[in-house]
Amino acid sequence: MQTASPISSRILYEDNHIIVINKLPSEIVQGDKTGDIPLSETVKSYISKKYNKPGNVFLGVVHRVDRPVSGAVIFARTSKALARLNDMLQKRELQKRYWAVVKNKPPEKKGKLVNSLKKNEKQNKSYVVDEGTKGSKVAELVYNVIATSQRYYLVQVELITGRHHQVRAQLSALGCPIKGDLKYGFDRSNKDASIYLHARELTFVHPVKKEKIKIVAPTPKDVIWNLFDAG
Repeated sequence: MQTASPISSRILYEDNHIIVINKLPSEIVQGDKTGDIPLSETVKSYISKKYNKPGNVFLGVVHRVDRPVSGAVIFARTSKALARLNDMLQKRELQKRYWAVVKNKPPEKKGKLVNSLKKNEKQNKSYVVDEGTKGSKVAELVYNVIATSQRYYLVQVELITGRHHQVRAQLSALGCPIKGDLKYGFDRSNKDASIYLHARELTFVHPVKKEKIKIVAPTPKDVIWNLFDAG
């Protein structure tokens, strides 16, 4: 497991309106039943100390990244920025690209996956189901195999929709579960409970400044990611 480095060393972008952090695979974005300190609280503490802000610091969670997943997470520092970013998410104006390491070769080098996904709340898992199944939602993504090693394939995924566990469920349904993702069909877990899925890029128009921003998150430093010389 990557040790928790100072939050200041993992800031990918920061201004008065937003802050983007490179999340470690051990972190939760928001508080949950585990009671572990979430990334949102760590970022609040950082802002409070850096800017000498007494009392409650506002920090809006714009989107979540699953606990075992690493990569770019955006937070809003003002309510105006949060409202605008939420609106952009609804309109699919916030582009997300992921990198995934899989062992099985995808059937095509490039492709588009369209599935119906249904979430099982008790299991915290999404299943690919027949089209029209009650409670299901359409999930779409585009994938591209961008590198290979002796044993693994590096797949870039661009999300068109944003469904629960979408990348994990759709790649698994393709026959390419993500390395370490026992929940979605990989044969064994990683020692640190991480999976090889990384939120690599965020592209969006700044909610206040209106300029286009592209965030690229370096991958975790370990033997598997390093196979692809991924920085």
